[in-house]
Amino acid sequence: MPVCRECEDEVDELVKLKVGRRTLKLCEDCADRMREELEIAEESEAVIQDMMGFKGRR
Repeated sequence: MPVCRECEDEVDELVKLKVGRRTLKLCEDCADRMREELEIAEESEAVIQDMMGFKGRR
């Protein structure tokens, strides 16, 4: 049985999720949680950059 790298539980199937340059093999629950965290981090970074007047590319 495959083991999730985040919660270390045995699961039937792993999902591949690309985080930065790394590809993680996670269970569906951990993958959903990680996607949400990445979306929140991206949105908060955009808000901070807008507040600071950053006009560069990202």
